[in-house]
Amino acid sequence: MDLKKFRKDFPILTKENKFIYFDNAASSLKPIQVIQKIDSYYNEFPVNIHRGLHHLSMQASIIYDDTRKKVSNFINCNPDEVVFTQNATDAINLLMYMLYNSNFFKKGDEIIISVYEHHSNLVPWQFLSNKLGLNLKVVDIDKNYNFDILDCQKKLTNKTKLVAIAHASNTIATISPINEIIELSHEKGALVLIDGSQSIPHFSFDFKKTGCDFLAFTCHKMLGPTGVGCLISKKKFLERFSPVRFGGDMIKSVSLEKSEWNNIPYKFEAGTPNISGIFGLGAAIDYLNMVGLDNIEKHDKELLEYGLENIQKVKEIELYNPLDINKQGPIILFSLGNNDPQKINILLDEISGIAVRSGMHCAQPIVSRLNPNGLLRASFYFYNTFEEIDVFIKTLKDIQKKFL
Repeated sequence: MDLKKFRKDFPILTKENKFIYFDNAASSLKPIQVIQKIDSYYNEFPVNIHRGLHHLSMQASIIYDDTRKKVSNFINCNPDEVVFTQNATDAINLLMYMLYNSNFFKKGDEIIISVYEHHSNLVPWQFLSNKLGLNLKVVDIDKNYNFDILDCQKKLTNKTKLVAIAHASNTIATISPINEIIELSHEKGALVLIDGSQSIPHFSFDFKKTGCDFLAFTCHKMLGPTGVGCLISKKKFLERFSPVRFGGDMIKSVSLEKSEWNNIPYKFEAGTPNISGIFGLGAAIDYLNMVGLDNIEKHDKELLEYGLENIQKVKEIELYNPLDINKQGPIILFSLGNNDPQKINILLDEISGIAVRSGMHCAQPIVSRLNPNGLLRASFYFYNTFEEIDVFIKTLKDIQKKFL
């Protein structure tokens, strides 16, 4: 992989100011190809889609609809199984309301999540459980910060209707054994939602092969713009479930007495969408395909291995990860003694221009359990380098000597 070549595509990395970006689990950087594609909408096709017969509208519609095909090819699903959303949070909320409006649950039914879920895959199910009298069960981690499959197996019953699990944690970074989870869940008749926000950007995902029922992910973590995400659903559920948003484009016909819903997936996409964002998503997928997900996964693992090896040489470092590059994503969750993580975060930026994240990371139940004061997180992507990790480690050592 020609890392120097790819880094030149990211405007923020070509500037002379020192900048090391280790906050990729929050949002990735954007290559110029994506930025230009977004600009092309406003410069060349600044019109609405699916409504006009003039050539600009038709050209914009072709690019927009082609992105849906790119998504389907990227994760191996059918184009009509792709619902465009605002982000992964919106996708999960959309599914929650689809299930609610379709009377999928009854009082006493169960939903299972993991203890390390992002709030976006916890709060909606917490809300629904409280509203409908459902039992929300939580699968714990083992002593090595891995998903406890035995605990999951014990908690699955014939009353379990939905299992909603992050493919990869945005904190402890563990990669959930989704094949086992899906198989066990389906044996009990439960549907499975996979939150792919931390996995889709980093390694290949095959929707059909995994057999999961739903997949949610966001665009801004995979080189694309903010404001775009996807809910992938097996076709039979999109046909079965009722829409939750109403207005233009999700209807076939409207009278004063009744309305007829559009075909899937359009019946779940009411109103004018984020057209420029969808343009950007298509360009992001093109870029990821050009780099190659196998190359990305390989480089991510090499960075992670190097980072884990060297950060353990820093005194008073405590890590909260599986410490196995085959069982976790490219994230290092850590603390430096009993020192305030916010202070260390700021010092890393001020001294060496290193962007990491500190706090609860939108996963307060697991992080507060590990450290009530919050934790630091360094997260890598394919454009990061070993030299950047060297600067990171050296800066941590300097902070420890001079400021703590």
